[in-house]
Amino acid sequence: MKPLDDVAVALQEIPDGTEIEVHFSEDQTAKLVLKEIISFGHKFAIRTINKGSEIKKYGEVIGRASRDIEIGQHVHVHNLEGIRGRGDKIVRD
Repeated sequence: MKPLDDVAVALQEIPDGTEIEVHFSEDQTAKLVLKEIISFGHKFAIRTINKGSEIKKYGEVIGRASRDIEIGQHVHVHNLEGIRGRGDKIVRD
């Protein structure tokens, strides 16, 4: 993980209600409670993500939040919009 990441990846299925500790760096950790079952390999929010915000994983932008996402919620196609390689949206500076 990178210190600015918004999501973490489950290394095994994790039941909802589980309290976990996330390590952002050697000296920065946080505890959070999962709000949903997180399947192996799936992402969950480690900080609040506002609708329209870019979402970072492993230090890279992986998409944009299509709705507000709370800490501990599952992050997947229902609340994450891909922005790479889209031909239907024009990016303007």
